[in-house]
Amino acid sequence: MSSPQLFSPSSAAPDGNGLFCHDLPTRPLRGAGKVLVTGASGYIGGRLVPELLARGYQVRTMVRAGANACTLRWPDAEPVEADALNPESLRKAFTGVHTAYYLIHSLLLGPRGFAEADRRSAIHFRDAAAWSGVSRIIYLGGLGDRQTSKSRHLQARMQVADELKQGPVPVTILRAAIIIGSGSASYEIIRHLVSRLPVLFIPRWARTRCQPIAVRDVIKYLVGLLETPQTEGMDLDIGGPEILTYELMLKTFAEVIHKKILFPSAPVSYLPIYAYLASLLTPVPAPITLSLMEGLKDEVVCRNNDIRRLIPFDPLTYREAVVRALTREEQDRVYTRWSDAYPPDCELAMKLSELENSPLYSVTYSIISRKPSQALFRAVCRVGGKQGWFHNNWMWRVRGSLDRVFFGVGSQRGRKSASRLNINDVIDFWRVEDLRENERLLLRSEMKLPGRAWLEFHLHEEGDRRRLSVTAHFDARGRVGKIYWYLFWPFHHSIFQGLIQQIEQRA
Repeated sequence: MSSPQLFSPSSAAPDGNGLFCHDLPTRPLRGAGKVLVTGASGYIGGRLVPELLARGYQVRTMVRAGANACTLRWPDAEPVEADALNPESLRKAFTGVHTAYYLIHSLLLGPRGFAEADRRSAIHFRDAAAWSGVSRIIYLGGLGDRQTSKSRHLQARMQVADELKQGPVPVTILRAAIIIGSGSASYEIIRHLVSRLPVLFIPRWARTRCQPIAVRDVIKYLVGLLETPQTEGMDLDIGGPEILTYELMLKTFAEVIHKKILFPSAPVSYLPIYAYLASLLTPVPAPITLSLMEGLKDEVVCRNNDIRRLIPFDPLTYREAVVRALTREEQDRVYTRWSDAYPPDCELAMKLSELENSPLYSVTYSIISRKPSQALFRAVCRVGGKQGWFHNNWMWRVRGSLDRVFFGVGSQRGRKSASRLNINDVIDFWRVEDLRENERLLLRSEMKLPGRAWLEFHLHEEGDRRRLSVTAHFDARGRVGKIYWYLFWPFHHSIFQGLIQQIEQRA
């Protein structure tokens, strides 16, 4: 196959549009063929896709389910539904693909379940790529030393790299440590711990050295690898310009937000306890915090800096990355978040429209308003997150806290954006299942429940007035599910009627 030729993009995407690669020193490739981005619904994949589209590439996005949501999000990309754990589904995804980004991981399954799933996914992906004649695979893994690593997470990422390289398709391995950016799990753990606590006890392993990198620099390197053909088959480390300890990262964050906080040494360093407490104090659930924090015992710094020569640009410092992440949040411009793909089965969850029969229980409350549909629906779409649920907030918070104590998602996940909603977005312990502007918002519960639950908002035109209604659906599972419904039934009127009244007042 002949080498792709360089061409200039039709328009350089400015940083103000949320894109990062406008100043990338490499140039887009003419005739690069179709580019497959796996994990397109995830944190990194969701930021890589628009960069590639802006630079003129033909992009195919791969998700396990919900391809329609990808179409709405990126009309110029071609969506495909496939699962790396199902090798038969991969053949369609790989048809006509030149380069494939492997951004799949099973970290969200928790520290016990992801290693084998990661290994099998890599084998299926490698074999399907070879069968389809893919020219190149680019994999984002983790920094670390296989011989000394104590982290099951990092060990699994290294094993994925080994499995991918066993096939005939050239693989470029990119290894990163902690990624700092608005919406990343690591960033949100640091931000919430520093913001909420007056005292942070520092265990021994928090003094381990690390080389954090800004998410924008990760994306620039991923795009730059595609546009630098000589990186085929190379193993490359990426990191920011500084080597820091986790303790220093916490202290720097406190300085940036002007927070006075004490950092005494901790008398104990038992990591599972710290991970569980962190999950209660931050939006990030325990399975993720434990998997991430296991890696804090390992020193993760770049062993080679070849990437700086091959794709030369100045990466952001840790402080700069933090400031930019905070600015994105203040401007309500967080485009992807770790919660987009958590819990791990969120894409495959049963939809309300897929139930064979109607939910066992449903209850509806409504209100008549003369306010415009646009204003009412805009208020509906602002529920949850920092603003809360407008009425009886303490009830919502108590229920979310109970869910988190028992290793559920809880209500601290909040929202990615305070003003915008899209299908698949998270609102506390709900996820947007359907969204029809000025008509319907359907939320699916992701709490631990003895059944399945949905919350549905509807707007109906009735002459010169509008009927705003909210319906709670519950598909109970067994006797425990029925008891659960009737246990909370007395609170429904207060919760839901009060909610729509407050929505109407705020419209």
